[in-house]
Amino acid sequence: MDQAEALLIGGRAGAGKTTVGWEVSARLRAAEVAHAVIDGDFMGQVHPAPEGDPHRAAIVERNLTAVWGNYADLGCRRLVYTNTVSVLEETAGMFRRAMGDDVRIVRVLLTATDETTQQRLTGRELGSELEHELRNSARKARLLDERAPAGTLRVVTDGRTVPDIAAEVLAAAGWTAPRINSR
Repeated sequence: MDQAEALLIGGRAGAGKTTVGWEVSARLRAAEVAHAVIDGDFMGQVHPAPEGDPHRAAIVERNLTAVWGNYADLGCRRLVYTNTVSVLEETAGMFRRAMGDDVRIVRVLLTATDETTQQRLTGRELGSELEHELRNSARKARLLDERAPAGTLRVVTDGRTVPDIAAEVLAAAGWTAPRINSR
């Protein structure tokens, strides 16, 4: 396999992106499918924001390009990437520049109700930013609902198990067929 593939898992805070991404990876490892996982939230974690890059988009792209380059040098061609807004059309250019113009992009938007995300975030956000995360999560849910491009698979996570969700996400990527055992 020469063409790179990116499975983008987006969704509001508390939708389950990171947890589902790790379960997708666990299933791929169990099937001996070569892949890499990047949590996009960490690609721009620098304070203060770089000069001229207030939203940290440029540093995220630089970091993605560097990290993916290392994985690609090892022969890796599949990337599981989790980040809130990764499924939006405006991110496609970043993945093309980092992974090649012919990268195959699969977008999966995880959704969850306000009640579910509040429960999840309350259990996870033990510091001073819980209220901010709750407000931001609701705002991002609206944004993602309005702007996720056609062809994005929307996966409801409320009341479902992580393995069940991961199986649906992998099926959407088409990475469950026997052909995927190559790098």
